[in-house]
Amino acid sequence: MMFRKRNALILLVTFLILSLIVAGCGGNKKEEPKKEDTETSEVIKIGVFEPMTNANAAGGAMEVEGIQLANDLYPEVLGKKIKLVIADNKSDKVEAANAVTRLVEKEKVVAIIGSWGSSFSMAAGPIVKENKIPAVAASATNPLVTKGNDYYFRVCFIDPFQGKVMANYAFNQIGAKKAAIIKEVSNDYAVGLAKFFSDEFVKLTGDPKSIVANVDYQTNDQEFSAQLQAAAQANPDVIFAPGNFTESALIIKQAREQGIDIPIIGGDTWEAPEFLQIGGEAVEGAVFSTFFTSEVPITKESEKFLAEYRKKYNEEPSSVAALGYDAYLVIRAAIEKAGSTDPVKIRDEIAKTKDFVGAAGIITLDENGDAVKSAVIKKVENGKFVYQATVEPSK
Repeated sequence: MMFRKRNALILLVTFLILSLIVAGCGGNKKEEPKKEDTETSEVIKIGVFEPMTNANAAGGAMEVEGIQLANDLYPEVLGKKIKLVIADNKSDKVEAANAVTRLVEKEKVVAIIGSWGSSFSMAAGPIVKENKIPAVAASATNPLVTKGNDYYFRVCFIDPFQGKVMANYAFNQIGAKKAAIIKEVSNDYAVGLAKFFSDEFVKLTGDPKSIVANVDYQTNDQEFSAQLQAAAQANPDVIFAPGNFTESALIIKQAREQGIDIPIIGGDTWEAPEFLQIGGEAVEGAVFSTFFTSEVPITKESEKFLAEYRKKYNEEPSSVAALGYDAYLVIRAAIEKAGSTDPVKIRDEIAKTKDFVGAAGIITLDENGDAVKSAVIKKVENGKFVYQATVEPSK
């Protein structure tokens, strides 16, 4: 009996000693890194927030196509893979702010691209500024996107120039002396562009009353009879209608159905397949300003972009696809020059961008973070967007 007790005691002591040894070894062993931590150390995350659903989904999809193509062709920097983290802003200002907050706080991105739609970019502005994460808009043209925000940049021209381009087209090419404006009043882009067109048109005509009608509609409206009748009754020589591609196509279609044959012109948002699909034959002859044309490659990068885009998507690229591509390249180049993934250092290098060769032209950012770029005028002919002319900023 005593023998068994002694053996049991020896076994217990041995077990305790072994347990302490194992625990001690375990205490010195480093914890396995979490999968998320490992991934973060192996990749550089660039956030993308675009309208992928709802009213502006087509615009967001086109920009993302260009961004993804750039990522395919230039997938690494500083010896690490670049990972795109795409967030849907759902064509909504509040959702845009939420999407960017997630990219910054949860995804820990070092820079952000977006958004199609100046309103969405403006909603994100305070967030990127407060968190010191640089953002580059591809096609957001409202001046307020970058104004007073050292962390927001863009690779496209701005609306004061675009408004001037279309006012000059109306005055010099159409011979208009009176203009009516039908604008999407809930859209910051449309409101701003309408004002810049109006200011320049009044200046060109020398007549403070040359804008004979100025009527509004809301995003997602479907019926525009009242606005069209108000504009037509003022007897303008041209109607300027800045707004989203869907509503703009419906405005032109309903105008022609009502027998209103006044020339209707617009801005860059018209360049979407949906504009042609919705408008059909009614939008034949519609003229608008935009950023880029595949018919006239500007740089060697333009040629590469066009060849690779056609191969990947089997169609012609939109202007905003080229700008999305360029926004990615500008950020990647800034990371490379900074030699760092520190967002502040990346921001500083983006701000220095000068004579950068992109798909949509040469990019030099001014003191406001805006690109000084030429504009392209296109016209709908036989159901396609056809290049008409290039307008330089000095003209």
